[in-house]
Amino acid sequence: MATQDQIARDDLLTSEVLKEDISAFKVHQAPDTVYYIPDFITANEEKHLLHQVYAAPKPKWTQLSHRRLQNWGGLPHPKGMIVEKLPGWLDVYAKKIAKYGLFEEHVPNHVLVNEYKPGQGIMPHEDGPLFYPVVTTINLGSHSVLQFSHHSVKQQMVDDGSKDFSLLLQPRSLLMLKNVVYTDYLHGIAELSKDTLGDDIVNLDATGQALGDCLLRETRVSLTIRYVPKTLKVKLMLGKR
Repeated sequence: MATQDQIARDDLLTSEVLKEDISAFKVHQAPDTVYYIPDFITANEEKHLLHQVYAAPKPKWTQLSHRRLQNWGGLPHPKGMIVEKLPGWLDVYAKKIAKYGLFEEHVPNHVLVNEYKPGQGIMPHEDGPLFYPVVTTINLGSHSVLQFSHHSVKQQMVDDGSKDFSLLLQPRSLLMLKNVVYTDYLHGIAELSKDTLGDDIVNLDATGQALGDCLLRETRVSLTIRYVPKTLKVKLMLGKR
């Protein structure tokens, strides 16, 4: 019987290879630049990735007030990230995403795994200068609605949920953000147990859903795949003085 590792590798090898030109996946209704690829991975790949996430040792998890997370590749720091090699189950997707060219010649070296239970979200935030100004996210397990607001209305978004536009992220999709959407906008997820799809969602035609649909949230896992330019290479000299 094939293992989950073999299934995931086979799916990756036999799935249709997307062309380098990803213009067909650009969300033109959003500010420049957003790409949304539905069914970026197969159902078997999704199952395999979720298995790997939950097979991680307990110390790998960090519990926050509204979600828990895992860091892979190292801990980003202003002085530089001490690089840890990505495990194979993540490295294969970092390299696959790198082929789209959004990171130029770089291959992503950091993955943040977030788990969201129904009703959990994240405050409006930006990814900041520690990362190369591109963020890519593989969505697993459940949908999510990611809300965006320009920096100029930051406090209003925090206070009353005001937003300029939103994106519906379906399971197994890939989201890629760069340019002004990375530098000039905050993004967050409201703390809700269900989402009613409104006209603020600018990629609705690529999701298989319709305006007014109500989607119940389940447990969602996101793989946020980025490149940290400033890194440190530290070798531990055990047993030597």
